[in-house]
Amino acid sequence: MDRLTWVGHSTVLLRIDGTSVLTDPMLRGWLGPLRRHGTPPGPELRRGPDVVLISHLHRDHLDLPSLRRLAPGTPLVVPRGAAALASKASTGEIREIHRGETMSIGTLTVTAVPALHDGRRGRWGRRAVALGFVIAGGSRRVYFAGDTELFSEMSDLRPLDLALLPVWGWGPTLSPGHLDPAGAARALRLLRPRVAVPIHWGTFYPLGLRRLLPAPLSDPPLEFARRARELAPEVEVRVLKPGEMMDL
Repeated sequence: MDRLTWVGHSTVLLRIDGTSVLTDPMLRGWLGPLRRHGTPPGPELRRGPDVVLISHLHRDHLDLPSLRRLAPGTPLVVPRGAAALASKASTGEIREIHRGETMSIGTLTVTAVPALHDGRRGRWGRRAVALGFVIAGGSRRVYFAGDTELFSEMSDLRPLDLALLPVWGWGPTLSPGHLDPAGAARALRLLRPRVAVPIHWGTFYPLGLRRLLPAPLSDPPLEFARRARELAPEVEVRVLKPGEMMDL
């Protein structure tokens, strides 16, 4: 059965048409000053998906220690220019992809699509263009947005069965290059998926802020669902908790 597990943050495990795909694996309990909240990743992830998709080079999306936790030899698909960095943590085949390119992975096809986001590895680090992905298999088409702002070409990605949309980040405020709940709801009007699942919220948060400013850990998906009912009532929004799964 086709299934989705939201592991947390931008890490999603998709099983479609017999092929498993893991996005932007962040499997640790901490990243610098950030601490993980919610259910930790399950051991099944370490047995290895069929492929890992990396959307961009930021440390909460391309996390080298997390890649080392995966089964040896797990293949990666990364933005063009990111293979040298990813090879520091991976023993599997690493394939680079650029916007507009499509590759076959098992029973699926994966197409790299635009993302409006700064893909640099820190201010002075390596550069690679940030991507989203459309994953297609059987009769299903799934859009994984990575990190992005709203862009008009989202309408070109239709038809879609499922959209995995970021609705927040990892702190009390949101920096440029990200969708907030209102922006993600506006994106639904362009994407028109049958189902939308909010991701990139409620998983990582600065140490000590949970008691002072807890709202960003829980409110963004609820605000997204409320605005989606107003702007795109035909789209079913399913809010999952970190570690929760659903059948497709």
